[in-house]
Amino acid sequence: MTYEQLANSWPTFSQSIIQFMSELGFDKLALECDHTALRVNSTHAAQQLQHEFAEHGTIISNNMINGRPILIIELHQPLLLGGMTIDCVELPYPSDKTYPVEGWEHIELVLKSDAKECETLSRDLLAVLPNLKPVLAGETDVKVKLSSPKGDKERLANPTIAFKKNGICIKVHPHGIKAVIASETEQ
Repeated sequence: MTYEQLANSWPTFSQSIIQFMSELGFDKLALECDHTALRVNSTHAAQQLQHEFAEHGTIISNNMINGRPILIIELHQPLLLGGMTIDCVELPYPSDKTYPVEGWEHIELVLKSDAKECETLSRDLLAVLPNLKPVLAGETDVKVKLSSPKGDKERLANPTIAFKKNGICIKVHPHGIKAVIASETEQ
């Protein structure tokens, strides 16, 4: 996996994401897409991408999350996703999980909320998108995962709801990645 391969695959990935956003109803909300994320299966691939991304952005966070390094790279030139711009890329070093496809894996949307846990975030999401009730209840072919990932230094609770279908994923959380990174320096 190279930066060039990622750049070439972005249009196909972004079109799939836009269609999935529409299916879920997220296209009706004015949500910020704070970052997109990659998946790689080897440390070598992650190191290569880290080196290549250095030419296209700046690492603004290098944090241990769930026992592995995860880099956040702020791009010099944002990616375009429909009418949205995405200025950060998450590059996780691999865990013991092997992904069937390396490359773009998900985007993350910010739903402004005071939620500190997934249940409150789910209620806040249903308040603005009631059509998601059967999805959140597990009654559709969309897989839903609730989680609260936390970096070693994070001080800001950022519960996450992941929606996955056909190998693509959209995650929703209450705080953007830059706010989470800023929380790491707070005492």
